[in-house]
Amino acid sequence: FFAPPSIPGFSISSGVEVNLLDRASGSITDLDQANQEFMGNIMAHPEVQYAQSSFNTRYPQYQLDINVPLAKQTGVAIDDIFSSLQGYIGGIYAADFSRFGKQYRVYIQAYPDYRADTDDINSMFIRTSDGNMSPLSEYVSFERVYGPQAVTRFNLFNSTKVNVSMNPGYSSGDGISIVEAEAAKLANNYDIAYSGLTREEVNAGSQTVVIFLLCVVFVYFLLSAQYESYLLPLAVILSLPLGIFGAFFTTKVMGLENNIYFQIALIMLVGLLAKNAILIVEFAIQRRKNGESIVDAAIDGAKARLRPILMTSFAFILGLMPLVLATGVGAAGNRSIGTGAVGGLLIGTILGVFAIPILYIMFQYLQEKISGTPTQTEETH
Repeated sequence: FFAPPSIPGFSISSGVEVNLLDRASGSITDLDQANQEFMGNIMAHPEVQYAQSSFNTRYPQYQLDINVPLAKQTGVAIDDIFSSLQGYIGGIYAADFSRFGKQYRVYIQAYPDYRADTDDINSMFIRTSDGNMSPLSEYVSFERVYGPQAVTRFNLFNSTKVNVSMNPGYSSGDGISIVEAEAAKLANNYDIAYSGLTREEVNAGSQTVVIFLLCVVFVYFLLSAQYESYLLPLAVILSLPLGIFGAFFTTKVMGLENNIYFQIALIMLVGLLAKNAILIVEFAIQRRKNGESIVDAAIDGAKARLRPILMTSFAFILGLMPLVLATGVGAAGNRSIGTGAVGGLLIGTILGVFAIPILYIMFQYLQEKISGTPTQTEETH
């Protein structure tokens, strides 16, 4: 038994789907041995629940040997021999007929009792060129052999498909890392290639980092335009790692995965944490323009916005608690996005109210070294 894939139509089960490729086109038995060793090495990791493959070279089969000279001597075509075998044993679709307002199909096939054993071929006949009926056993002999039920190819190479399932608390990314590590130990004539949902995950793996960096850059340029400075926005940007650390920390403590839901929470945290930093920096800039020192402006700005920051942050955290405590269908995704957002916002808010004023002091000092002290604004009465 195995869990279905998270997206129907991709793969046949959840976890990692990888293909072991025989680039040297060696024997099937060597490929089977390499496949068993590959799965054994993967299952040796405690993170892996199981690794399975349907490839098996010990599948019982019968090899049919055709007496071609005798068939040509008696005027029996080889195609007719195969067609007769298919009709008696496998079945042939013949026609349709309608009755009682429904359409029915007609198949030609021997009854199960007459095709259950190899000796039953003596009761199966084929017409020769002179019009007589001859048993198929005259032309066909059976040999018991063992081999794979099917030989698949992937990227034009003989291949075996391996499905890897992870234990609770470990993601498919952990499984991909394990597969990559074990693939590096394979012989030179073997390689791996991903398929199904795993292939899409590997191809899109670097997109998350790019998207996150684009969000940070977008916020940076917006703040640069707002503050008319390329340094002061860094006080906001450099406060984000505190919340990102909190998101990863709480997710790890809760035993959850770094999945797509958690990555969505990280993108959301950029706006939530930047909002807190923007409030403190904005009020500190106003007080600096009113003539206060850099340190006093930073402290007063943090004091003035402490209560609104705590109110909005904790209100958002309490609003996400149903996701953190979710159960039932879809609970894994809800808990991932809720736990990441709550942990990141909680730790980012608590540490941020202390770190953001310090960052403002540093970058305001550097800004004034470059552009000078800001002009004091006149208060109107």
